[in-house]
Parts: sequence; structure tokens; C-alpha cells
Amino acid sequence: MTKAHDLWQTNQDLADACLSHPFVQGIADGTLPKQRFAYYVGQDAFFLTAFARAYSIAAARSENLNDFEVFHTLAGGVLTELRLHQSYAADWQVDLQQVKPGVATQRYTDFLLATAWGHDVGLTAVAMAPCMRLYAFLGQKLTQMGIPEHDYSDWIRTYSSLEFEQLAQQLESLIEQYTTVSTIAHSTYRYAMLCEHDFFQAAWEGEKKG
Repeated sequence: MTKAHDLWQTNQDLADACLSHPFVQGIADGTLPKQRFAYYVGQDAFFLTAFARAYSIAAARSENLNDFEVFHTLAGGVLTELRLHQSYAADWQVDLQQVKPGVATQRYTDFLLATAWGHDVGLTAVAMAPCMRLYAFLGQKLTQMGIPEHDYSDWIRTYSSLEFEQLAQQLESLIEQYTTVSTIAHSTYRYAMLCEHDFFQAAWEGEKKG
């Protein structure tokens, strides 16, 4: 068992909780109210901008050219996600320039950036991997019965794609290379998974509790 797989398996309860969350299930069958998804789009765009910054910090702190290139490739994947969000925002008239982070979003981004600035690339990879692995997991699970055509089909296609799975694996390869599976690694991964679940819950509740 790889280090990344061990960390993921230890948190399978939270992965399953995210999969069964009404927000994600609403994406699966297309019944999610559009105002909830619009709120999510704005918050996720803010989150992804911070996520790209964390990748860039890790790239700057990398000790060799290969790792530098891997982190920049991963940052490029985030930019692809952001373009999808910009398309959603245009369709649903969400002004991404006016988005203010909700509590769950701010807590998650603060955690990622503090980890990137304050720790080595191994622990940074541990903090960031749950987002990548979870979304790949969700996308792949939601496609098991095919992808119905509805407002959220592109979301499912993006995260179930081979390209996204490859990005997740690239990040996890850095965990294998640089991370010692320790108490801090487990607590960091767990906290990121909790942030992911809280993010979906905040999007489900909407701005009143964002």
C-alpha cells in the first residue's frame, strides 16, 4: 500500500460522506438548485485561486527541477478548472470579482497557504492531495451509471476525466517521495478532508451560513 493510498483509506468515511452529501447527489442527478451551485462556483473559484498559489509556493520551494515542473503542471490543471468556473459564472451571472469568501472557504484556504509557507513540500502535498483525490473519486463514482445530460454534466466530466486522475496521481507521487507518514501527516490530511466536507455543507446551506 502506498503512503497516499494509506492516507486516503484512513479517511474513507469522509470521502463517503462527501459522496452521499445532498449537494453532490444534486449534482449527480441534476436536481441541485441553481442558486446553491452558483454560490459554490464563486466560493470554489476563490478556493482554486488560493490552491494555485499554494502550488506556486511549493514549486518555489522545490529542491529540483523535476518537482518544480510537477508543481507547475498541477497549477496549470487548476487554471483549467478555473476556466470551467468562469464559464459557469458567465452562464449564471456570477461576478467572480465580487465574491467574498465564506467561513468554510476562508478556513480552508488559510490552512493550505499556511502549510505551503510553513512546511516542506511533502506536507504541502499531503494538505493538497485530499482535494484532488476526493474530486477524482467523486467524478468517477458519479459516472459509473453514465453521465446524464443536465446542467452539471460538465462538472462530472471534468472530475471523472483521465486528465484529472493523472493530476491527482502526480501530486500523490510527491507524497511517496517526500512524506513520512506520521501523526502530523495524518492530522493534516484529515483536516483537509474535513474542510472538503464543510465546503460542500456551506454550499448546500448557501450564503446565510457561508
